[in-house]
This record gives sequence, C-alpha cells and structure tokens, in this order.
Amino acid sequence: MKTMKKLPYLITLLVLTSCTILTREAIYWDADIDDYKVFPTYDFKENNKKYSFCPKKVNLLDTMLFKNAKGEKETLDELLKGTKTSQFIVIQNDTILYEGNFNGYKRSDYTTLFSISKSVTSLLVGIAIDEGLIESVNDTITKYVPELRNKAPEFNELTIKQLLNMQAGLDFNENYSSPLSDMARLYYGTNQLGKLKRMKFAHKPGTYHTYQSAQTALLGIVVEKVTGKNLGEYFEEKVWKPLQMENKGSWSLDDKRHRSAKSYCGLNLSAIDLAKIGRLYLNKGKFKDQQIVSENWIDATLTNYPKNNNYNYQWYNGFIAGTDEEGIPYFTDSLQALKRYENVYANKRYNTSYYIFKSCIKDWTNKKYIKYCQKHYNWTDINECRWELSVLTGRFQTLGIMHQILYIDPIKNIIIVRLGETDYSNYKHGRYENLMEEIMNALPPND
Repeated sequence: MKTMKKLPYLITLLVLTSCTILTREAIYWDADIDDYKVFPTYDFKENNKKYSFCPKKVNLLDTMLFKNAKGEKETLDELLKGTKTSQFIVIQNDTILYEGNFNGYKRSDYTTLFSISKSVTSLLVGIAIDEGLIESVNDTITKYVPELRNKAPEFNELTIKQLLNMQAGLDFNENYSSPLSDMARLYYGTNQLGKLKRMKFAHKPGTYHTYQSAQTALLGIVVEKVTGKNLGEYFEEKVWKPLQMENKGSWSLDDKRHRSAKSYCGLNLSAIDLAKIGRLYLNKGKFKDQQIVSENWIDATLTNYPKNNNYNYQWYNGFIAGTDEEGIPYFTDSLQALKRYENVYANKRYNTSYYIFKSCIKDWTNKKYIKYCQKHYNWTDINECRWELSVLTGRFQTLGIMHQILYIDPIKNIIIVRLGETDYSNYKHGRYENLMEEIMNALPPND
C-alpha cells in the first residue's frame, strides 16, 4: 500500500529526470541573477591588459539627495542600500562619479544580464557585417541558416533587420510565469536551434513589432553559423579582449553537446565591464585607436525609431510618453499633441525632439493593453484612433528582465549601470529609469 501511494511521486521523479526542461524548471524555476550557475557556460579568459576608468572624485553625486519609497530624502548610497541592487555605477567623461556594491556583491562579481545580452548580440551582428561574414541586414535568415529553408515558409522572407527590430511575426509566447510557455522551453531547454526550427508565424514578417526572445536567439544562430564559433567565443575575440575587460565573465549555453549560446539572455558580466560596452557606443564604436565596430552601425543603432515602439537594433531609444493635463497619454488630434509638446516638453531637460503619430486599437497586438485602455481611457470603439506624443530624450538604454540596465547619454557623455534583482515593493522608481533621469539631469553638460 505504501508503494502504491509513492507511485505518483516516483513517476513524477522519472519524468523530471528524463526531461532536461522540467528538471531545470523544477530545481531552479524562477530566473535569477546567478543563473550562470544553472547552465553550461563559455568562460572568458582573463585579460592581461585591463582598462580602468578614472578614479572617483568628489562631486555633486556625493551630496545630492533623492526621494526613497517613503518620500524621505537620502543620498544615492543610502537609497540604494535599501534596494535589491547588487552593483550601481555612474560614469561621465571616463571618470567614475559613483560606484556602489550591495547585498554581498563585490566589484569583481559578475551576474546574468538577461536581455541586455540582446543588445550585445546586436553588436556582434554589426561586427560580423563589418567583417563581410554577413553581407547585409536585408539578407534573409535562410541565407545563413539553411536548416530553416524547408520549415515555415515565412522563414524564407524573414530578414536580419526584421529580427533586429523584433518584427519577425513569430507565434511565440514571451511568458515567464508558465512552466509550459515557449519562453520557458527555450530558456530551460536544450538544442535551441532544434526548437527554433519548429517555430510558426502569427504574422507576416515586417508587419508588427512584438518583443520576443526567440528573435534574438535566431540572430545568435546566424552569428554562430557565419563565424563557425560559439557566440561567447566570438564575443571574447572581438569585444572582451579588445575592450580589456577587468573581471571574469561568461556566456551561458543551451547544453554541453550543442554549445549554442543563449544570445537573448545568457551574457554574464560585472557592472564595470558592462560599462565598457556603453563606452564603446558613446565613442562611436572605437576603443582607443581600434575601431571595434563601424561608426555606421553605432549610428544606425542609436537612431530614434518611434514607429517601432522606440526599439531599434535591440536597443531602446530614450523617450517619454507625453500626456495631456490629466495625465492621459493620448490626444484627440495632432495639433493638440504638438501644443502640449511646445508648452511642456520643449525645454533643456529633454532633447527638444518629438514624434507625433496616430494610434489605433485595431492595429494593436497586445490584448491586455487594449483592455487597459478601454477601461481607463474609455476606448470603446475598436476602430477608434487617437494621437500619441513621444518625447525623445536623446538617451538610449538596454534592459534586463530583473531591471538590469545600461543607460547612456551621448550628449552629456554619461554611462549608468544598475545590476541586481527586481524590487518593486522597496523602491518607488521601480524600473530605475526615473532615478537615472534624475541623475543625468543633475549632472553638468559634457566638458
């Protein structure tokens, strides 16, 4: 009788131990900033030459006060100690203005960057194009990944540029909460190319912008195919060594057999080394006298693309959604939106740039947002259209799911990095962008 009672548990155990996806999910379940310990990794070799930013100097950030979650004013150091931040760095003109390490983390520690990896994968695509390994962003993916030619027919018209801008139209569920979602299967599974080959399409490529990790996974496969190297190895050769990274790091792989890098989430770096990638973008792709990636690629990446939800080449363009007097982010006509911009947003804080565009419910793909707008903004007619105002700040960022952030301001030559875990409950700034905006606005112009 006892054996019969234990039978369901034994069966479950057998299933778990025979399926890598379920085993990994059962043991680790939620994503964590130390997920590099979960997967096999390509470990970067330690550099002999190590680049260092200039030491911290006494400056405005030492005494500047910020509001915490309770509305009380604290120094940046005091504020961040109350969060789940592990590393936070502010750099201007190659000088460290602030550096804090919290919750037991040291400057030399590295953690999983999650979707910041997407932006670095884009960088590697640009380098591969510079080297002539990829001819053009307008090439179809099947030119470089022939295994996809006889799969879903849309693969034969899907371009690298569409993948860079998340316009593939894949039928892929970017859901992190379900153990059976496409995202969970990709993240915890093995042989990622095998899974990607089975993908179907919900829309014609180039029709809609939909954020999906599978699209960056395909970009990573392209780079691995054209270089004949693991993505981590290619990164080590073209970025890690030339930028003289100072700490250890790695790139997580799908499994020990296929050793294909998780291009969409698996890069593991320290904050100070991630800042060096931000510096590369500020310096138009150049490190010292070496052009790591072409200036054209940097310019193409750091170009505002409001029509694509301000997402371009796996980077987010810095923007603020303009609102009316009541805080509603929609306007009845374009002239009303323009007047609001001129009266409120056209000042030195923002980069005096804007984009006004028509937004129609019938064109949206996010059903949850449709319901939200119908409830809060009284959008009852599915055919109704209104106008949106996007205020462009001239700043750019790349984000990870747990609020890993690399934030850069080309105008003031500022880099801010925040690494750590999610902590909505502790910190009113939530995704930290507001705090970074406050810091950037307080710092003086570039010398």
